[in-house]
Amino acid sequence: MDARPQIRLDVVVDTVCPWCWIGKRRLEQALAARPGIDFQIGYRPYELHPDLPAEGVDRKAFVAAKFGNGDRARSIYQSLVDTGREVGLDFDFERIAVMPNSQASHRLIRWSAAAGVQSEVVEALFARYFVAGDNIGDPLVLIEVAAAAGMDSVLVGELLMNGADIDKIVEEEMVAQRLGVQGVPFTIIERQYGVVGAQDPDAYLKIFDRIAAGEVPTAQ
Repeated sequence: MDARPQIRLDVVVDTVCPWCWIGKRRLEQALAARPGIDFQIGYRPYELHPDLPAEGVDRKAFVAAKFGNGDRARSIYQSLVDTGREVGLDFDFERIAVMPNSQASHRLIRWSAAAGVQSEVVEALFARYFVAGDNIGDPLVLIEVAAAAGMDSVLVGELLMNGADIDKIVEEEMVAQRLGVQGVPFTIIERQYGVVGAQDPDAYLKIFDRIAAGEVPTAQ
């Protein structure tokens, strides 16, 4: 019988959020630092821009509307590039032509959990968007991601076409909002502790160690 302590993590992310990819890397560093703990991880949806059309919008126009003059946007994205490099990520914002609606990508993430490849799919979506510049709102891109992860790409295509689980994504997002999630990434540990933002590994390790030592109760 496995006597290792178990810790549940619900990681709320949006696939178009660069800080979420940085946060994933930092969380992974924390997980690697505690090999004696059995972590159970699930990724949960959050749409930063739910009102975008299904086909997305021109990213340059979107960025200009959000940040105004070019100097401010360049400064913000250069800071992200620099921070990404610190955790081994190579953001290439210049390659991104479309600011996508991320709802369909969240549906794929939901289905990937049943296939046991959720972390891999989340990682692939980030890479396809932030490095390759692909439109991760495009069903063809999502089908490619699913196939590469070993999922049934034909079934995924049918589910995307039929609008499957849109209501469940909306419901999960409403639950996150009721829990106080107002931005991402947001990691919920054992359904009771929240880590806001792309925190350094130490922020997680302090909580992990207290739970593993039995200093605080775990959720039942």
